[in-house]
Amino acid sequence: MEPEPNRALTDLRFSDLNPPLSTPVLEALNEFGFHYCTPVQAATIPLLLTYKDVAVDAATGSGKTLAFLLPLVEILRKSLSSPKPHQVMAMIISPTRELSSQIYHVAQPFISTLLNVKATCLVGGSSISAETKRIEEDGANLLIGTPGRIYDIMNRMDILKFRDLEILILDEADRLLEGGFQEKMNSIISRLPKLRRTGLFSATQTEAVEELSKAGLRNPVRVEVKTEAKMQGGLTSSQQLTSGSSKTPLGLQIEYLECEADKKPSHLVDFLTKNMSKKIIIYFMTCACVDYWGVVLSRLDTLKGCSLISLHGKLKQTARVKALTSFTDLSCGVLLCTDVAARGLDIPGVDWIVQYDPPQDPNVFVHRVGRTARLGKSGRAIILLLPKEEAYVEFLRIRRIPLEERKCPDNVQDIVPEIRSAAKKDRNIMEKGLRAFVSYIRAYKEHHCSYIFRWKELEIGKLAMGHGLLQLPCMRDVKCHSLSTKGFVPVKDIKFADIKFKDKSREKQRQKNLKAKKEAADLEPEAEMKPKRKRNDATTITRKKTGKQRQAAQTVEDRDELDRDYRLLKKLKKGAINESEFAKLTGTEDFL
Repeated sequence: MEPEPNRALTDLRFSDLNPPLSTPVLEALNEFGFHYCTPVQAATIPLLLTYKDVAVDAATGSGKTLAFLLPLVEILRKSLSSPKPHQVMAMIISPTRELSSQIYHVAQPFISTLLNVKATCLVGGSSISAETKRIEEDGANLLIGTPGRIYDIMNRMDILKFRDLEILILDEADRLLEGGFQEKMNSIISRLPKLRRTGLFSATQTEAVEELSKAGLRNPVRVEVKTEAKMQGGLTSSQQLTSGSSKTPLGLQIEYLECEADKKPSHLVDFLTKNMSKKIIIYFMTCACVDYWGVVLSRLDTLKGCSLISLHGKLKQTARVKALTSFTDLSCGVLLCTDVAARGLDIPGVDWIVQYDPPQDPNVFVHRVGRTARLGKSGRAIILLLPKEEAYVEFLRIRRIPLEERKCPDNVQDIVPEIRSAAKKDRNIMEKGLRAFVSYIRAYKEHHCSYIFRWKELEIGKLAMGHGLLQLPCMRDVKCHSLSTKGFVPVKDIKFADIKFKDKSREKQRQKNLKAKKEAADLEPEAEMKPKRKRNDATTITRKKTGKQRQAAQTVEDRDELDRDYRLLKKLKKGAINESEFAKLTGTEDFL
């Protein structure tokens, strides 16, 4: 018996679309159980098939991938019965390796219905020389990949011909049109024929409308699929939201929990303990935070037996693929990740999205929670906020993202002592905790909503306790800006140099390095015995200044640093430097 369409589907069958889809494509759809179109598919497929450019704005999990894959296959079918091996007929560009790989695998059953059409996936993390050799030998008619790798391939391989390209698809278009990708995207698009079809797809399209012309669209048709606003507390949708639609799926319930920084890990562990049978994704702000909490949570007695998998942008490509595949195959478990896993990924069966840290870019919030409640299914999400971040709830409501408050439970077990105990026994945990703490503060300074997330109001003491630190690190930001250290209790009677790595090979190497350092110091006894010359450098001069003079000098230093960051930001927006170079120059390379 044919299943009834759910609330995410229309009454329109794929077989009833006009212009019609070909028989091989309909057979492939039937094989995978796709009978009815989603709203975005019903609106978009006919437009692309009738030579229209489209700019599609639809909630995550609404079926956008098939909305551009199906017409792309039909366009290739009608163009040439047998394209030449290196004649590129279509291109799909997305911002992340994981999303590009996912699109490639989803496309395979439909591409296989075409004769002599070769699709290739171009993402970083693999040898580019091996990739070029493979393309030379096998050919490539459809390129699916990230801007960086496609840009490199286009510059290295004159053998690829783009003059007959029929269709260009930009998935997560708002991200592709941002500064970091802009230079490469402009270069790619400039080499493509103007007489083509172009489709831009995203869940946050409206924020990038002014950039659409850069993608070469000619009078695009705007497709905006709205989600019915959810009803809360007896209010009508118009009373709750500024418009009659929500930017999140109808089946998604989003909550927020407000707690102090030193209580966040305890509430997280309490939540995970009560949802051990669920499939959960937890988002952190930096790679260092993912590394740290991935190690710490696995050491806690209450989470023994829970599958914990870490994923972030600094892992090697093979490790990223393995992590994503492993979590996809799990029926229950936890994925700890950065925003590298926020966009477009279709991971089946995700029950909960936990945002331990709010995203730096508010647009990413929608993409994060969109990993659950896909295609009409229900799902839940929760974000942990500090008391001073409460204004974020109203900010999201104005952006048509309604949140419900979850009461903060009183009987949560404090797990900070257990984290600190683990740090005393393993130097790896201690060092990862320090790196996570420092990277978090640096990332917090870069929040797009700086009027809500005011880093100078961070309570460093409570934050350090929440990270299970044994001591406060010497950070310039803490010293110069007098951030509050209230609430931090340092560990007494412990020599940090004596804390060993639990990994014997790492500890052996550390001892070897310490011994070499000591021997190098012993070789210079004469230099040590010589009386130190009185220095008359800037440091000495600074010490002799009055408090008011030092404060004035620090103000000048801060202003110079701010001016430098502003100049770098202008270069980034103009495309003079890319995101990676900007991150290195500003010391924010840990954020993704």
